[in-house]
Amino acid sequence: MFGLLTLEFRSYVQPLLILAVIPFGFTGAVWGHCLFSEPITLFSLFGMVTLSGILANDSIVLIDFINRRRAAGASLDAAIMESGRARFRPVVLTSVTTVAALLPLLFERNTQAQNLVPMAISIAGGMSLATVWVLLFVPVLYRLSCQWNTTTAASD
Repeated sequence: MFGLLTLEFRSYVQPLLILAVIPFGFTGAVWGHCLFSEPITLFSLFGMVTLSGILANDSIVLIDFINRRRAAGASLDAAIMESGRARFRPVVLTSVTTVAALLPLLFERNTQAQNLVPMAISIAGGMSLATVWVLLFVPVLYRLSCQWNTTTAASD
């Protein structure tokens, strides 16, 4: 995944920014399992893999928008602020619709559906926590990485 993102963004730093949110999603998945008193199973891990793809997509949406605004001539801070305003709704709606779609499965007591409940817990729990981190953490990391690049280039 890192290699594909590196090729797409032509950067080694931006894929790291995108992938930095995934551990927060895993934390949310574990908290979700604790909340529902469910053990982590193989299906939970499948859910965490799915979750990492969703979170990476949300982060890509933000970083791509910032890059496009900067290419259009906007300042770094203006591009970051505009990305937060313009991409807030798509990121939140992705998360809300995903969690809402999983709610019936989370509370299903049918024995046939019990194998899928851990996967739904992983995705819903991770999305609930990591959406906030995507909206806050990714722009902050982007700003810090640009600031660090400027500082290290000036010292060379």
